Amino acid sequence: MIEQFRQHIADFRLFEPGDPVLLAVSGGVDSMVMAELFHRAGYNFAIAHCNFGLRGAESNLDERFVASIAESYGVKLFVKHFKTREYAGFNKISVQMAARTLRYEWFDELLATEGFKTVATAHHLDDQIETFFINILRGTGISGLHGILANRRGIVHPMMFAFRRQIEEFAGDEAIGFREDSSNRSSKYLRNKIRHDLMPLLGEINPEFRKTITFTIDRMRETEHLLDNYLSAVRETVMVVNADGIAFRIGELLKLAPVEVYLFELLQPYGFNRSVTDEIVRGLQDIPGKQYFSQTHRLVKDRELLILTESGPAGSQPAGELLIEEGTSEIKKPVQLRFSVIQNDENLMITKSAAVAMLDAGKIRWPLRLRKWKEGDTFVPYGMTNNKKLSDYFIDNKFSIVEKENAWLLISGNEIAWLIGHRIGNRFRIDPGTEQVLRIELLD
Repeated sequence: MIEQFRQHIADFRLFEPGDPVLLAVSGGVDSMVMAELFHRAGYNFAIAHCNFGLRGAESNLDERFVASIAESYGVKLFVKHFKTREYAGFNKISVQMAARTLRYEWFDELLATEGFKTVATAHHLDDQIETFFINILRGTGISGLHGILANRRGIVHPMMFAFRRQIEEFAGDEAIGFREDSSNRSSKYLRNKIRHDLMPLLGEINPEFRKTITFTIDRMRETEHLLDNYLSAVRETVMVVNADGIAFRIGELLKLAPVEVYLFELLQPYGFNRSVTDEIVRGLQDIPGKQYFSQTHRLVKDRELLILTESGPAGSQPAGELLIEEGTSEIKKPVQLRFSVIQNDENLMITKSAAVAMLDAGKIRWPLRLRKWKEGDTFVPYGMTNNKKLSDYFIDNKFSIVEKENAWLLISGNEIAWLIGHRIGNRFRIDPGTEQVLRIELLD
């Protein structure tokens, strides 16, 4: 097994022989065999153990066992205790998801502070097959069928050459001690149901099913690479990156067939599942304003674009107004603005940048008020004489839904002095009688 182990690491370039690697060791048979192989191969490693506090005294015995192994190898040990149930309850997620999140957040901290090149976990080929079935049952695109990647974002899987049976046989032959997690016997978890019920049944149908499914997963991974290359060209046609984030051209999407498949593959990286992307397709020709959500992102249908932003209303800020007193030189939140007062003379440079407002300082009533726009707001845009509803101004100037959500106003008295980043109010324009100019620059 040691030669297969070395070869797998070399084939997938998981790390260089001298790199410091942090091993995630629970005390179970998989991670104990991994630690033993690292030790025998002479690699540079330390051990990290998570005590999730979920099994009382059993969890503490696991910790002491791992500590004794680290001492016997003469390697550094990192241990972290977590309040897993409390974290799960506070974040309204499952205990299993909480443990996973806490675990990898801690690993990221250790990578950043302790100088390790990577973290190694003991996932093996049976774990890959179980994950394959979990993703099928939950619904997935092709990316959910590629299995556990050998190297992904700083996490490597050096045991992904062996099946569970091979690992257990090696542990028995080499008298490698390990701890048995009692929760692994429980069938209340989906992974355990697959492991204890589905896998034996598949073994009865086809004794070689593990090799067959592993071969299929490898082919899926290769197919995914082909798909990614093709989608890169599609993205260049349908995607646009603008100030609001990422957007998709509806007209170009409608040229694709089947559009449901394309849109799912384009949006799946942002957490959208197939049922939501199918709903989006059905609404592509509806009126603007419909919103769709994943756990991390929001998609808004505008006139010609689907606009993608991070979750929550785009540009959302605390309600209310911010007062800006006379003499303020800069504010940083909720938008970054810089203020200065300059003389109006022959040396004055008038900028046409939409990010700069140059106002007659004598017409300003302090304090200025900064707030989001609301229905019913009106102003006289620069160069015009009649009052105009902001909502009409947005329509005339083809503001997207997200641009409207992000619209901020500077109010002087009861009048809009500047629709920030777009247009000043005409009453505050510089004229021949202006003595001083209030210059306001939008910095973000």
